[in-house]
Amino acid sequence: MANQKSAILLLADGRSFTGRAFGFVGETTGEVCFNTGMTGYQEILTDPSYCKQIVTMTAPHIGNYGVNPDDVESDLIQVAGFVIKEATEIPSNWRSKQSLGQYLNDQKIVGIQQVDTRAITRHIRDHGAMNGIISSVDLDIDSLKEKLLKVPSMAGLDLAKEVTCPTQYVWNDTKPPSNHYKIAAIDYGIKTNILRLLESHGCDVTVFPASVSSKEILNFNPDGVFLSNGPGDPEAVTYGIKTVKELLGKKPIFGICLGHQILALALGAKTFKLKFGHRGCNHPVKNIDSGKVEITSQNHGFAVDLDSLPSNVEATHVNLNDDTSEGIRCTDIPAFSVQYHPESSPGPHDSRYLFQQFIELMESHRE
Repeated sequence: MANQKSAILLLADGRSFTGRAFGFVGETTGEVCFNTGMTGYQEILTDPSYCKQIVTMTAPHIGNYGVNPDDVESDLIQVAGFVIKEATEIPSNWRSKQSLGQYLNDQKIVGIQQVDTRAITRHIRDHGAMNGIISSVDLDIDSLKEKLLKVPSMAGLDLAKEVTCPTQYVWNDTKPPSNHYKIAAIDYGIKTNILRLLESHGCDVTVFPASVSSKEILNFNPDGVFLSNGPGDPEAVTYGIKTVKELLGKKPIFGICLGHQILALALGAKTFKLKFGHRGCNHPVKNIDSGKVEITSQNHGFAVDLDSLPSNVEATHVNLNDDTSEGIRCTDIPAFSVQYHPESSPGPHDSRYLFQQFIELMESHRE
C-alpha cells in the first residue's frame, strides 16, 4: 500500500509542489536536478556523482522492475532525495528482491511522489538547478524556507572528500592479477561499472583515495592513471588538481566526468556551472575526429570552458544540445578525458571504445 502521508517539495525560489511521502518519512535538502532516463533508476540512486542532490525522474512510472543487489554503482544510495510521478508498488522482474519504496525506506532516503515532474523539470530547465527541501514531517512553508536558507550552494562545494574511499584497495582482489596493465584509479566517487570495464580490458586496478599525492602514485608505478567521476564543484578539489598537475607527462591519464574537469583544470583550463546540467542516458555527442554521433549517458552540473583550453589541448567531443565540452586530449603528453560516462550503466554502449583507447595509450608509452 502506498504511503498516504502528505509531503512537500519546496524550491529555493519559492515554487512548491505537494504530493505523497515516498520511501523514508522525514526531511532532506539538496540541489534539485532532473534525469531524463526512462530506466536505470537503481544505478542513478547509487551513483556517487549525485551526492547532495535531489533527483527528479522525468519518466512517469518508476520502480517497474524493482531493485536487486547487482545493479548498483556503489554500496549505498547516494542521492539526497528522490522525486517521481508515480511509484510501482509491486515490481515485475525475476531479478527483483524488493520494491523501490522499500529500498529507499531501508536506507532512510526521503522521497516524494504524485507530483507533476514535468512541471518541476520545466521549472528547473527555465530557472536553473537550485536548492530544495522535501519534507513529510513539516508542511509549514515558512518553516521550510528558513531551513532552506541554510543549505549551501553546489558552487564551491568539494564533495569528492564525502564519497571517496578512506584507504586504498585492490578492486576484485579475489582474482589473480592479470599481469596486463597496472592501473592507479583515483576515487573522486568512482562507479562500480568503470572498475568492471577496466578489469574486462585486462587491467589490475588499485583504487586510491581522492587525497592521494603524486608521490604515492609514482611510487606505485602504474602503467596508467584513471581519474574517476564524482560530485561537486571541480574547482574546489584543489588537492586533486595539484596531484594531477604533478602527474602530467609522467604517466598516461584517462579521466571521466569530474576526472575530465580536474584534468582540464590541471592543464590550465577553466570550468563553469551549467544552468541545469546534463543528466540522462540519451544525450547526443559528436566525435570531432570521426564525425560520428554517440548517444551517451551523462551526469554533470559543471563543464570545461572550451575557450580556456591551452594551445596543447584540443577538443575531441562536443555536446550537440548546447555545444559544451564533452572531451579533450593533450597533443604533447599522454592524457585524455571525456565529460560523459562511456561505462554507461545505465545507458547506451556507443562510447566504450574509450577504454580500449586508454589501453592503447598505455601500450604505446610502456616503459
